[in-house]
Amino acid sequence: MHFFYFNSRIGKYIFFAVAVILVGGSLWISNNLVRKLEKEERNKMEIWAAATSELATMTSDADIELILSIIRSNTTIPVIVVDENDEITQYSNISINSTDTVGYLSRKLASFRDNGSSIAIDLGDNMTQMLYYEDSILLRQLSYFPYIQLLVLIVFAIIAYIGLISVKRAEQNKVWVGLSKETAHQLGTPISSLMAWIELLKINDDVDQSIVADMDKDVKRLSIIADRFSKIGSVPDKELVYVNELLEDTCDYMSTRISNKVSLRLHMPDDAEGVMLCRSLVEWVIENLCKNAVDAMGGEGVIDVTLSSSRKQVYIDVTDSGKGIARKDFDNVFKPGYTTKKRGWGLGLTLARRIIQEYHNGQIYVKDSDPGVGTTFRIELPKIVI
Repeated sequence: MHFFYFNSRIGKYIFFAVAVILVGGSLWISNNLVRKLEKEERNKMEIWAAATSELATMTSDADIELILSIIRSNTTIPVIVVDENDEITQYSNISINSTDTVGYLSRKLASFRDNGSSIAIDLGDNMTQMLYYEDSILLRQLSYFPYIQLLVLIVFAIIAYIGLISVKRAEQNKVWVGLSKETAHQLGTPISSLMAWIELLKINDDVDQSIVADMDKDVKRLSIIADRFSKIGSVPDKELVYVNELLEDTCDYMSTRISNKVSLRLHMPDDAEGVMLCRSLVEWVIENLCKNAVDAMGGEGVIDVTLSSSRKQVYIDVTDSGKGIARKDFDNVFKPGYTTKKRGWGLGLTLARRIIQEYHNGQIYVKDSDPGVGTTFRIELPKIVI
């Protein structure tokens, strides 16, 4: 399962790498097209300037119709021509949006000088005019296109990523639900048989009844476990439960089933805290956190289970003296398939988060952890405010 988790991360990296390549390639093509159009417009303006110069110094054998057709062919590129005294002599493809034509053209000329391009026009007899122009509307629109394209591609990549994650989670949920219900179903038959055999043993005077009582407790515990599995995938029924009692019962049960080298300590206020919850599922979450704590400590250390509350929340902290968790893995430990154990599927904390968050509108997270010192998991549940 750890290998599965590793592969899922590699898949994300590949997805992002492909997205970056697509975005980069698209932007390169778009920018290359814009540069080519800029060069094409520059060539047109140089031809336009040469035609204007030729018209001013026209000889008798010049083809005036050709020259005029070249000058008239510019219908898209805004142009302003000034003489040696910086007076505007002509302009083209500029819409005058003001009653003050001279003032408007002067402001346009200043804008062309700051943001546009220029070409010198030789009129002969040491006379020179300057042609100022800016990109055509089409080219300006195309220059914005790469950024729009980038935005669209980013949005598409985000939507695609979210869609893939949603599909993946839905498939995983189906697997977990199916596995849980099948496990509950498979456990049902042998548990029923064991219950029947225990009833027969209870009426047999030759059997030590203390042993039968212990067997009965374990079989009932198996029945509770099967019931928990059957609840996965469906909204469980909730009832008013006092968390103090739940923690006492759970810690009493765990204390007899963990190493005697592990000290399980319970810290609770005197006031009872009531929460609407499914008792068997929340007990399973606490048991799972305690078992993980035992594994993290190598079967030797201290586990502190602490109950506290605020006006609207009940807090359950499970603290161990184990090896700790790296900060970068605070969220990873809840992901399916993530485990540091040699055995196991890495689904315990994933199911714990689902039980707390989806079924009880609460939160479960790593509150604090120091490598080599220990870890604290916190469960937050909405309390009943009277």
